[in-house]
Parts: sequence; C-alpha cells; structure tokens
Amino acid sequence: ILSVAGGGVADETGPAAIVVGSRPYRIHTVFSVECNNYFDWQTVGLVHSLRKAGQPGPITRLLSCNDEELKNYRGMDLAPTFVVPSMTVHPKTGDWYPGINKPAGVLYWVEHSADAENVDWVINLDADGIVRGPILPWEMGAARGVPTSAHYPPMIGCDNIVAKLHSKRLDICDKVGGFMIMHIDDLRAMAPLWLSKTEEMREDRALWNVNDTGDASGWISEMYGYSFAAAEVGLRHRIYHKWMFFPGQIPRKGVEPILLHYYVTITIGNWSFAKWDYHEDDIVYNCSKLFPEPPYPEEVMKMESKPRRIRMLLIILEFINTLNEALLLHHISRGCPEPEPSKYVSFLRSKEFAAMTKPVRLTPESLKHLQIDPNEKKK
Repeated sequence: ILSVAGGGVADETGPAAIVVGSRPYRIHTVFSVECNNYFDWQTVGLVHSLRKAGQPGPITRLLSCNDEELKNYRGMDLAPTFVVPSMTVHPKTGDWYPGINKPAGVLYWVEHSADAENVDWVINLDADGIVRGPILPWEMGAARGVPTSAHYPPMIGCDNIVAKLHSKRLDICDKVGGFMIMHIDDLRAMAPLWLSKTEEMREDRALWNVNDTGDASGWISEMYGYSFAAAEVGLRHRIYHKWMFFPGQIPRKGVEPILLHYYVTITIGNWSFAKWDYHEDDIVYNCSKLFPEPPYPEEVMKMESKPRRIRMLLIILEFINTLNEALLLHHISRGCPEPEPSKYVSFLRSKEFAAMTKPVRLTPESLKHLQIDPNEKKK
C-alpha cells in the first residue's frame, strides 16, 4: 500500500516523503556523462528539469574522467557528482568507445557508492533529455524483476544474428533505450553483464553496419549490452511507446510525454537546433550566452493549422525553452550579472511559461500504451 505523508511528493529530506508501509520508498536518479562542455550544458538542463518536475529522491551525475581531465575540469559544482573511472579508451583493448562509460559507470556506482546501499529504485536517464514530470516506478509499471523502459525500434539486431551470437536468451531481447527504471536488486544482478556484453559487441566488429545487422550496432553496443544482459538474468521490461517524446513525433491525443529526448536535429520554420553543433560550446561558463531564441508559441500557432502538429511544436519549444531557462538560472547562481532586458528573457520568467511547463503526470491514455513486449506476437 502506497501512502504520501503530507499530501504531496518530495524527496526524503522534505516534508512529503513517499512511504511504503513504515519506510520510505527510496528512489535515486542517475545519469552518465564525461567531463567536457558538451555534457556540461546537458547536465544543467537535465538537472534543472528534474527539480522543476518535482522528481523525488537524490540525483547523481556519474562523471567519467581520467586523472588528467579531472585536473582541468571546471564543472564539479554543476550537479551532485560521483566520479567514476573513464573507459573511453578501453584499458585492455585500446578500443575508443565513449558509450561504454555508461555501463562501466553504473557498475562502479553500484559497487562503490554508499548511495547504492540506501535505495530501492534506480532511474537511469540519458543526459540529452528534459523531464516534464516526476518519474515514479509504481506508476510506470516497474516491479522487482520487471524493469520499465521505452521502445527503441532501431535495435533490429534483436531479431537476427546479433542476438543469436551474443545472447543466451533468444526468447528475450527487448528493444529498449532512453531511460531505465529498475529495482536495485535487479541492477546489481545485471550490471556486470551489461558491461561484459557491451565489450563483446565492441569486439565483434564483423557485425557492425553490415546487411544482416542493418543498424549501427557498433555505436549502440552499450544498448545491446543492456538488452542482452537484462535477458540473461531473466528481466522482461514493461515498455512504453508514447512516454518518451522525440522531436518530429506527433503526440497521441490524451498522452503526456514525461521525457523529451533531443538526439535528432530539430527545425521549426527558420529556427533549428542540433546538439552536435554545441560539442565544444562554453555556454555553461559564458554569462552572456543562451541557445538561439526559438519562435514564440503564438508564432507556432500561425505556422500550423492541425492541432496535433501544433501540440508537437509546442512540446519541442518546451524543451529548448527549458534548456535556456536552466542556463539563465545557472548563470545567475554563478554570480553572473542580470541579463540584458529582452522579450525572450521576460518570456522565460513569465507566468505564461511557468504555466506551460508545470509538471505533468501520466494520463489514463498513457497507461494504455504500456505493454510487456512490442514484439510479443513473435515470441
């Protein structure tokens, strides 16, 4: 039986700790980054959105750095941080693959962090996202032995020779990615395999980008490593199709996406945004910089006549405006002078924008799109 003390949702230090029976339902959110400008602005945006959404429990950035990088790194204050060893260059094989830092960092956190001894649920997010509402495992259908994630169709290697060569459980290969909600006991069981299966995928270069694979299995090796590891410890995911929003998707009527994932180029009229364009950008440390000002909501209304496309564009605007709001607040917190007055700064500080970005919750329509496996008919 779930109850909420004080009538709301807050972290364990606040007045409204979530409890199950007589003890808190402990949630910990983690995300993996490297120590560079590219991940610094993503960190500022994601952490701001989590706090704005009212996400309960601690938030920890798993920061992968080598000793030399750490000496010169200037962003230790950007988020609560747990430093993990960098495996961007594999210590045994010399393979260059930044993606391996995610399973390696999670495993290191599970094995070495005191926080991992004081948690029931772990929420693992990609850094390039914005959260719109609190992520609560029980609302998302998660249970011990049943993690929750989002459907990721590009993982077609789950259906062909890739899975046959690298998974001992051919009956389970959930095509999932973008986020993960898992009980700590399950994470402890699968984290070592997640790393080892990722290493397997990186070593099997014959399967990368060939006709019988059909996808970028080399670059998304850690995603395959995750799916294969989860399968081998017997985890079947509850999978959401509409919970995570990608720019360009038309949101289904009645569904409120909880997570916005901005890994693709976004274009609205003459305005565009691609995260890769800001790989070396010092926007976090430059008091005068924000991302390019997007169109205002009223301008979008004039561009489109179809309500569903208007809603899609407004959700995209919510993502970039939340990023800029995060940067604006971050600059002020670091002692930057007040920004020059402008229509855009006034909009980011307005009641209108606050109302547009108030936390959302899963709707009854959202829950209709939760299922065990989108490929169930094939199993």
